[in-house]
This record gives sequence, C-alpha cells and structure tokens, in this order.
Amino acid sequence: MQIIILKIYEMKKILAIILILLAFQEVTYSQVETYTNPVSDSIFIADPAILSYNGIYYLYGTSAGDGFKYWTSSNLIDWEPCGYAFKKDQYNWGNNSFWAPEVIYYKNKFYMIYSSKGETMFGKGLRLCLAESDKPGGPFKDIKAPLFDFGFSCIDGHIFVDDDQKPYLFYEKVGSVGEFWNKKGYLWGCIFGVELSEDLLKPLIEPVLCLYPQQDWEGLTSMDARSNEGMTVFKNNNIYYMTYSGNNYTNPNYGVGYATSEKPLGMWTKSPQNPILKCDIPNQVSGPGHNCIVKSPDKKEWFIVYHSHANVHKINKGRILNIDRMQFNPDGSLVVIGPTRTPQQLPSGSKKAK
Repeated sequence: MQIIILKIYEMKKILAIILILLAFQEVTYSQVETYTNPVSDSIFIADPAILSYNGIYYLYGTSAGDGFKYWTSSNLIDWEPCGYAFKKDQYNWGNNSFWAPEVIYYKNKFYMIYSSKGETMFGKGLRLCLAESDKPGGPFKDIKAPLFDFGFSCIDGHIFVDDDQKPYLFYEKVGSVGEFWNKKGYLWGCIFGVELSEDLLKPLIEPVLCLYPQQDWEGLTSMDARSNEGMTVFKNNNIYYMTYSGNNYTNPNYGVGYATSEKPLGMWTKSPQNPILKCDIPNQVSGPGHNCIVKSPDKKEWFIVYHSHANVHKINKGRILNIDRMQFNPDGSLVVIGPTRTPQQLPSGSKKAK
C-alpha cells in the first residue's frame, strides 16, 4: 500500500513539473517579438541594399531623384531615416536616373557603386559610377564617373570581394529590341561580371557573360522586358551563389531566382527550382525582387531583403521594403520562407526598438 501511495505521489510531482514547464513555454511563446512585412509604412524604396558595419545595418536604395537616402537599424526591422548618403551637385557626371546604390567596406574605406545617366562619348546613356566616403552614411563623393564606358548602357552594379580579397564587379547590360517606348519592341538585360583592379577603378579582363534569360518566368516572350538583373553574389560552404531578378520590374511576376558556380565568374548554373521568390496576389505581394542578402545580428540566420509593389493594383505607386528568412538545404539549394504577410519572429540576436 505504501508503495502505491509513493508512486501516486511521484506521479503527481512529475505532472506538476510538466504543467509548470508547459505554462513557462506558453509564456515564452507569447513573449516572442515579431515583425510583419512590409517592415515599414513610411519607407518607399526600390532596389534595397544593406551594409552591416559595427553592429549597425545601413539601408540604401533607389529613393530620390537627386541622389540616395539611407536608413539605419540594429535589428533589420526598425529603420531610422538619416537623410542623404549621396546627393548630386554641379560636379557630378550623372544628371538623373540615380538607381540601385550598393555600399561595401573595403580597405578601410566605404565605396558606393550606383547607376546614373549622363553624357558619354557615345551620347547620353546609363553607366555605373563609383563614389567614396570615410563613413557609411557619407557624404559619398564620386571618384570615377562613369567607372568604365564600353559603349553600352549598364545598371545595377554589385561589387563582390572574395575570400582572397580579389574584387569583382557584376552588372546588368541593358538594351532594347525595336522601338520600345511606343511598345513596338521590348527591353532586354543580361548579367556580366569582371575582375577589378585592387583600387576598384578598372577592369582587369574583358567582361564575362554570367546570366541571361533562359527560364519561362523571366519573361522569355514578354513585350515589356526579357531580363536578368539586380544581382547579389555571396559565398557559403565554398559555393558561389548569385541571386537575381527576372522579368519586368513593373510586372507582378517579377521575382527572384538564383544560380550557383564554383568560381566567381562562372560558369553559373540556374536552379531548376526558380523562382525562389514570386508574387502572391491574394496576400498582397506583387513584383517581389531586386534583393540583397544579409545575416541576422548574431550571424545565425540568413535573410533576403527585397522590394515589392506598394499597391498590387497600381504598380506605379511606389515600392516597399520586405525581409524574409532564407535557408540552405543539405544539398546546397536555397529556399526562401516567403514572401510573408503574417507575423514573423524577429531576426535572431535582435530586439524591438524601444
């Protein structure tokens, strides 16, 4: 009899411990801090690019007709406007079309690669420009504009510095077939890459074709745009990844795909699972694209940061900022947990701003 009573007593103790643990778990879950896309109702930005430096994230993008504004954050979610990182003046080569800035920290300096339009030896055109600053918030000043001129328009510059500190420039070469603006033709875009000199100021080799439209979702028969653009290159487990956008940025089906390579300049192989990020009109997601890749504050999670149309029914009403988790499968393939419009847990190692 005593043994039975003792067993019942022990069972009650175990049950009490389980109930306490469940209660604690419920409290823990209820206290998890979350965010919801779009991450801000006041940031209307396209082509987002993020630099992580000294525990602070710096956000740049296509945001102003006369240069580039920037924002800062400690958690990738709460962004503080900080004014202009770059603003044109009378000395700038570019006159307008200030697009897609990206900033890297390299050899104790901050460098901004961006697109703009100005006069060239071939007439007025879009080219890449390189600006420099001692601080991530600028002010950035041109050090070479245009950076190079091969006689064609190019946009969406991205500088990748490999583990051996060799810098590479990737960009989109753009053009048109027929008379595009009156809709008798279409735009096209292909991604090229080139190794740069150590000072970033000149190409060391002839540009190499990396990606061109091959998959149906990229607009192979579109009469608006057949393009690959907005690339980001990064490395994980000795594999080079290039995320890129396909189709026309005004199209709801504008999305993100990726390719992999064993070397920075290829050959690049596109994933058959593309696109890894695509529209979801019922959930108010249209035209998700032109992304960058960042890690959480504790470096344990990967995130894809991208823009989408602010209004799924009026695509010319601006673009908004989104952030979603990205994961690597055991075989090295990429998966985006998104696009999301429901509450998501904050990036690991971060807290909500007070």
